[in-house]
Amino acid sequence: MRMYGGIGSSLSQLLEYPGIGERMLGRRGQGWGWPNAAARRCVLRTVAAALVVLLLAASSFASSALVPADLQAELISKLAAYDRNFSARARPTAVVLIVSRPGNPRSSLGAAVMKSEFAKLERIGGLPHRENVIPFEGAAALAKRCRAEGAAIVYLTPGLEDQVAEIQKALTGLDILSVSGVPESVPEGIVLGFELVSGKPKILLNLPQAKRQNVSFKADVLKLMKVYR
Repeated sequence: MRMYGGIGSSLSQLLEYPGIGERMLGRRGQGWGWPNAAARRCVLRTVAAALVVLLLAASSFASSALVPADLQAELISKLAAYDRNFSARARPTAVVLIVSRPGNPRSSLGAAVMKSEFAKLERIGGLPHRENVIPFEGAAALAKRCRAEGAAIVYLTPGLEDQVAEIQKALTGLDILSVSGVPESVPEGIVLGFELVSGKPKILLNLPQAKRQNVSFKADVLKLMKVYR
């Protein structure tokens, strides 16, 4: 698929992003030798213990496996070009508000990382951009801030899941693209999000809420999305 406006690599290529495990481990067996029997037993015991810890962690934090921040930022930058209304909404500079929940370390870290990743991008949706991290002070206050700053994109960090319903109501009628890296937030009322499926990113879209926020993606990119109607 060719990108509109000559924005670089295609969404299809980004969605073929290597699996998270593949990126961490590389090719199976590459550079590894077989240790002796005692070392093998030690390695196996260590691996078994690590697996127990991982399984326990997974049961408590199943939703914590998010699409990597660098890939989220790049996907957002390219998807914005497919929104028919983005250019008019964002010109001359696309303002991105990154919402952090005070007192939530995961949210604060997520905000700092996303701001850093957005800053690495030359353009978002073909336009110059700037990012501001703002504290969440309620849904109404967030909507007011979006209006005041002329925000084109509002990004919700992890830790705001229990506020999504109120945020959805507050943003209805605004001309803004709302995004979350937490996939469960999309069917609850956030326009755009991402999830990992077999180690690869999947784009999620809440179509009714997109219409309420004047976000209109072109048909060819809708084919790459999981659409909630």
